[in-house]
Amino acid sequence: MRQLLSLIILLLLSVGLAACTMRPNIVSPVPPTATPLPSLTPVPTPLPGGLYVDAAQSLGQVSRYALGTNHGPWAIVNPEVRPQYLASGITLIRFPGGNWGDENDIAGWQLDLFIALARQINAEPLLCVRLPGSTLQKAVALIYYAKQQGYNIRYWSIGNEPNLYAPRQPAWTIEYYNARWREFAQAMKSADPSILLVGPDTSQFTGTADVDPRDAQGRDWLREFLKANGDLVDVVAVHRYPFPVAMGERPTREQLFADPPRWDTLVANLRKVVREETGQDKPIAITEFNSSWSGTMGGETGLDTVNNALWLGDVLGRLIRQRVDFLAHFSLQSNTNIGGYGLFDRDTVRPSYYTYQMYKGFGDRLVFAASDTPRLSIYAALKGDALTLVIVNLNEQAITRPLTLDHFAVSGPAQVRLFDKDHQATAQPDVTLTSRSDYTVPPLSITLLTIPGKVDPQAAAPRDAPQAGKAASPTEVSMSGWKLIWSDEFDGPAGARPDETKWGYEIGGGGWGNAEWQYYTDRAENAALDGAGSLIIT
Repeated sequence: MRQLLSLIILLLLSVGLAACTMRPNIVSPVPPTATPLPSLTPVPTPLPGGLYVDAAQSLGQVSRYALGTNHGPWAIVNPEVRPQYLASGITLIRFPGGNWGDENDIAGWQLDLFIALARQINAEPLLCVRLPGSTLQKAVALIYYAKQQGYNIRYWSIGNEPNLYAPRQPAWTIEYYNARWREFAQAMKSADPSILLVGPDTSQFTGTADVDPRDAQGRDWLREFLKANGDLVDVVAVHRYPFPVAMGERPTREQLFADPPRWDTLVANLRKVVREETGQDKPIAITEFNSSWSGTMGGETGLDTVNNALWLGDVLGRLIRQRVDFLAHFSLQSNTNIGGYGLFDRDTVRPSYYTYQMYKGFGDRLVFAASDTPRLSIYAALKGDALTLVIVNLNEQAITRPLTLDHFAVSGPAQVRLFDKDHQATAQPDVTLTSRSDYTVPPLSITLLTIPGKVDPQAAAPRDAPQAGKAASPTEVSMSGWKLIWSDEFDGPAGARPDETKWGYEIGGGGWGNAEWQYYTDRAENAALDGAGSLIIT
């Protein structure tokens, strides 16, 4: 993120005054693991029949760092919005976000104010050290200072958007950057072996060759970094702002709302690159993102609009579902005259703040959810025994669809919160739901449903068309008119191969064949009959 920002000492001093009420300790985080996954998180396949949730199909934990943001010495959380800040639900703050940290050294008092701000809400700090114009000694000194103060800063990064150094500093080639990053990383880990390094924070990643940052020789910045430093980086981080496509242009609402599905592809591409270059499944992060990097305000899609907040709601849901380990929206606060990126303006909140309020109520254990309707997204997670649903409607009209809650025994009315142009994440009347009910989603809105009950593997929802507000009766399906074309009973002794007059197959390793990221059998013996009428592939 490149922008010219000014430091206003008076504003920073007011942060210091607010910091006097902060709690003395922050909860020590549990770092995300890099345990290899057998397959990448799939994008749920749309199912016919409306909005579908399977509460018994677990997709893993929601990252505790999903509601992150960026902050820097140029910005402030004023006393007028301190109550909203304390209730924000922010769980991670990257400091200093943007290019400020590559143009300035962090002073001790600035770090003090930042940590005090983070501790007010028990947000995890992610600290960026300066790379261009800095030295190993300065980076190490900052680590020692943080240790002496007892700040327990676990996550650190080195530099910001290195692919943008070269136009102003030609010496910063890929080779030079990778070598300097490695020197800093080794020195910092020697000073404190417990720290985890996040990087390289390259800009505008999508995973497609025509968009991703490359040097003058056509080499991919992220891939070259991972080849050189994949053994030292603990969390692989990139940035992404989809707009503007061309300088001076603003996206239309149609363009803005067409963007969210691309983030599913972005995450899959990022994991693929990490696997290919490191041979591991490392934690991943998107440490700067918003709809636009150019600071556009107003109109129908500016950073201060409800439409931008709705875009954020759908993108956040997708990134959470894809289990990205760290997410940091840009940014916490900025005044209108310097871009208006923040969740907070000088003395008020922007619409995107309410998107965070909606996800603050989301659960912590993801379960399967899918929608068959374009621009109507659903995300589901368990919260204790309750089932929470976030439904994002990017359509200009209300949409009524069947809502199926499979394997969940509802025990009472669902609580409803609504965010749209007229509702600021406010409570609405409770609604009665069954395992299959029609539900109407308001236009251009985010809805949070909190449904009491419990997961019940025996509570299968009916599959036929429902009547509004109550479960439908099952219907017998007639199979008349169907003709069996071909079948195989897999008869044969245990360990025998399938009938090769009917079956042909090839073998290969993980990622082989059609290049999907699943593991394929690499031995012929791993496809055999079990002697009981089944073919077993291991």
